Amino acid sequence: MAEQKSIHGLWRSRWLFILAATGSAVGLGNIWKFPYITGENGGGAFVLVYLACIAIIGIPVMIAEVSLGRMGRQSPINTMQAISKDQKANPFWGSIGWMGALSGFFILSFYSVIAGWALAYVFRMAGGAFDGATPAQAGEIFSGLISNPEVLLAWHTIFMVITIAIVARGVNKGLERAISIMMPLLFLILVVLLGYSMNTDGFAEGFSFLFSFDFSKITGESLMVALGHAFFTLSLGMGAIMAYGAYMPANTSVGKTVLTVAALDTIIALVAGLVIFPVVFSNGMEAAAGPGLLFQTLPVAFSQIPAGTFFGTLFFILVGFAALSSAISLGEPVVAWAVEAKGVSRATAATWLGIIIWLLGIGTVLSFNLWSEYTLFGKTFFDTLDFLTANIMLPLGGLLIAVFVGWKMRSQDVAAEVRMQNPVVYNVWKLILQFIAPLAIAAVLINGLI
Repeated sequence: MAEQKSIHGLWRSRWLFILAATGSAVGLGNIWKFPYITGENGGGAFVLVYLACIAIIGIPVMIAEVSLGRMGRQSPINTMQAISKDQKANPFWGSIGWMGALSGFFILSFYSVIAGWALAYVFRMAGGAFDGATPAQAGEIFSGLISNPEVLLAWHTIFMVITIAIVARGVNKGLERAISIMMPLLFLILVVLLGYSMNTDGFAEGFSFLFSFDFSKITGESLMVALGHAFFTLSLGMGAIMAYGAYMPANTSVGKTVLTVAALDTIIALVAGLVIFPVVFSNGMEAAAGPGLLFQTLPVAFSQIPAGTFFGTLFFILVGFAALSSAISLGEPVVAWAVEAKGVSRATAATWLGIIIWLLGIGTVLSFNLWSEYTLFGKTFFDTLDFLTANIMLPLGGLLIAVFVGWKMRSQDVAAEVRMQNPVVYNVWKLILQFIAPLAIAAVLINGLI
């Protein structure tokens, strides 16, 4: 395929791509979901299985997706259509781009609402709403938030306006500038919180929980959860990484860069666990608190230890930064496509698509209150979108990427784009894409559907 040029611009350096891709991967999944699924699945043994899944499945698929993005140099939709045509593959394979962009579109509509909770909690923690609160009172505060559609809508609107304002300014003035500010601040806040956590009474217990291995607690379901989370935490199959790959400089090693992103993403998830579990254990609370760990258990835990209100506020600022860095990557694929296909400015494309995503998000807002009794197959509007994207669209997108790069593309084109110098490493990577990754992702897909 002839070398393409991006009309949207390029990352100014390899490290800016690494920060951007890490920002996309580091979101609510790392700071909200990873700690509670670790708690539910026994701690250290689950972490080890999760790390193996990242290394064996997540990284190879991420290399494939970034390579496709850089080869096409366009939005995921146009990239996959152009590459499918160039490879003389069935036009069906072009649907990978559409599926990724739509996945990101749907996810951002409800992700914005959940991220709004984190913004609301910054002010609740800072205002002392949890000072001396019992678990029951913390539960009432959370219930009061999600049962109020006006308040949820306000925070959803604020988060979407910030997200779209960044995306509208383009790769260099918008995405790059935001990432270069947010990611160092995120790392700094995480280090400060880790230092704080190390001085709590529960640090030794939290460390032991994360890094002691009891494989008797690992079940078949735990394996599927680990594999699924390893895949989704790297933002695979939702168009974001392919879009960011389109802006990667041509002389950058895809493999080394992806390894760095995966390492940073994993380190942040583990450090988040080392921040959260010691605080929880210091107050004799339960690690397996489920999804309520972030919004109900942690505020109480922070409020009961010295300087907890300050550090609790800092923690929710961290969550807000993580959510925003992911959100801008979810908005980029559809905005880039609109600019290419419709010839409109980024500001126009971002504004109109932002309004549509915001309107769709109202369904999620109402799922927690006025529409909570209206369900389809037992699922609310939010649950339906979450199930559709996480259990069907993302794994299916990842499966198709692995099969397309592994089987449908010309080997010389794949090798030329990936540029792995060691032939043994390249052959192992190709083998994983052809056989291991499709089978593993298919298992996640089937498990999710069942």
